[in-house]
Amino acid sequence: MKRVLTAVVLLPLVVLALFKAPLWLFTLLVFGVAVLAAREYFGILKAQGYKPFQLLGYLSLVLLFGMCYLVMSFWSPLLELKFSADDVAGMTGIGALPLFAGLPLVLLLLGLNRDPLSKALPDAATSYMVLPYIGFTLLLLPVFRARRVGALFVLFLMLLVWCGDIAAYYVGRAIGKHKLAPRVSPGKSWEGAIASVLGAVIVGLLLFHFVIPIANALRAVHLFAPSNLAGEPMIATAPIWLVVLFAICINVAAQLGDLVESALKRGAGVKDSGTLLPGHGGVLDRIDALLFALPIGMIFYLAGMSNYFAAI
Repeated sequence: MKRVLTAVVLLPLVVLALFKAPLWLFTLLVFGVAVLAAREYFGILKAQGYKPFQLLGYLSLVLLFGMCYLVMSFWSPLLELKFSADDVAGMTGIGALPLFAGLPLVLLLLGLNRDPLSKALPDAATSYMVLPYIGFTLLLLPVFRARRVGALFVLFLMLLVWCGDIAAYYVGRAIGKHKLAPRVSPGKSWEGAIASVLGAVIVGLLLFHFVIPIANALRAVHLFAPSNLAGEPMIATAPIWLVVLFAICINVAAQLGDLVESALKRGAGVKDSGTLLPGHGGVLDRIDALLFALPIGMIFYLAGMSNYFAAI
């Protein structure tokens, strides 16, 4: 019951923030989620015997999200250039290179104070992982959100992840007999994993087939901006093979993300990453699948999946 009630409360808030929050507020909210997830990640590291450099980890998240917001909000107007979201993603990535390259060196220097010195490298390496594992992946959310139809694309991606997770949970409980990864997550089964893929494919086909009615329904409740492409020819519906490939890749990535976090928790001897969300565990427990699905979604988006949202 707690699991259902928490979902009922959180899901409308997530959708509302995704579509209605100003970019600065949305970026701040995602940053807050990243900090909470990082806190739980550091807790898992401590339970495994590591001593992460938490302060530097949090500071790296501040720099990463702050730089991204500055690029999206100020760089383009100041230079009076018409940057697309693809340009923003590229500039953010280039700007993040010094952070990605410099942080490991700083962490290794700080590791010189570790006693014994054999702890220096593992503490530095595990601390650094908070940036690509949590920071850069969640950063894709405001990058998506910067586009007019980016929120709708993210909603579709989230629905694929959520529906796949629901299918895996109920089918796995009902008929799951063959263990998927007993060392990592004994509760997961091949039956549940296959049901998850099939559920994501079915939901993906429905979403992309009814993308226009969905967009119009969101407009009717003032969640989605009116089309600014009136009078232009409507682009063709996404081909079935592409939607199926997209849904499968997103789902498999999401399931791998879930398994990775399960492995981290099992290595630490903990059941949940936290207790913040009743019935769901911690923040990291809720976004573990999304962390792996978002980069795959960005690949598809940049490869042309965004074209099928262009005339909405």
